[in-house]
Amino acid sequence: MDKIIRCITSDGAVMAAAVDASDIVFTAQRLHKTTPVATAALGRLLSAGSLMGVSLKQSKAKLNLQIKGDGPLGNIIVVADSNGNVRGYVGNPDCPTEYYNNGKINVSAGVGKHGTLGVIRDYGTGEPYIGNVPLTSGEIAEDIAGYYATSEQIPTVCALGVLIDKEDSRVLLAGGLLIQLLPGADDSTIEKLEKNISVLEPVTTMFAKGMSILDICKTALQGFEVEVLDEEPVNYVCSCSRERIESYFAGLPEEELRACMDENGGAQVKCEFCNKEYNFSNDDLEEIISVRVQNQTDSEDE
Repeated sequence: MDKIIRCITSDGAVMAAAVDASDIVFTAQRLHKTTPVATAALGRLLSAGSLMGVSLKQSKAKLNLQIKGDGPLGNIIVVADSNGNVRGYVGNPDCPTEYYNNGKINVSAGVGKHGTLGVIRDYGTGEPYIGNVPLTSGEIAEDIAGYYATSEQIPTVCALGVLIDKEDSRVLLAGGLLIQLLPGADDSTIEKLEKNISVLEPVTTMFAKGMSILDICKTALQGFEVEVLDEEPVNYVCSCSRERIESYFAGLPEEELRACMDENGGAQVKCEFCNKEYNFSNDDLEEIISVRVQNQTDSEDE
């Protein structure tokens, strides 16, 4: 079971969060049938979404991450809730995979080095917060850190990783680490943290050694007294349902629904996040129209 943890140093100077998202990324790979580079890119953004979403605090808040790069992967979308649960998809799941000389996947070649990272925080209490920053490298972790530095002025270290079996391209391990300096940080804190980060191993290497997400946070914060704020399970969760699609159809003009009936004999909707298909026959659409007409009549009679 995947988990996420949030920690803080006892002096309130540094916040750290780590997530084991191996099952989440494996689920995304299975649902979208992604190539290795598409799996790695989407997996990294899913891990980042979980780490960022859990900081929203409000129970109904949502986070939307969108990478629009000039690479062959196309747009990458991730949605997270305040519990760290996520869902997502990539524009081109069949994107060919390029590798660096050391054998690691060249995610930047798939994402592209030019484009934007968009972040939308919706707390459900008013206008959402929207931020857009240029991509830093296309490797995603650096782009997330760049977003915090540019858009929120929060010094941030982000490490994301997806380990894929070279034989069958199956996801083995995935997760991430997010470290942020808080207002109480002084020069000695920064110096100590920079020393730790300089020797920190990749996230998936630490997982492969059997380290827990708490172990990873404590390693990154070595020399600090660490307090655990919370530790929760996280999952790949899609919010689609037939009822939500019916509600969407109910808001469309009647002529559009009747056009679907005449041209297609109904309507078929496929969720981009989980690939589940919903089929609506002509009778189903006729019922939606009838219910809407009846509701309008009832409203006028009141």
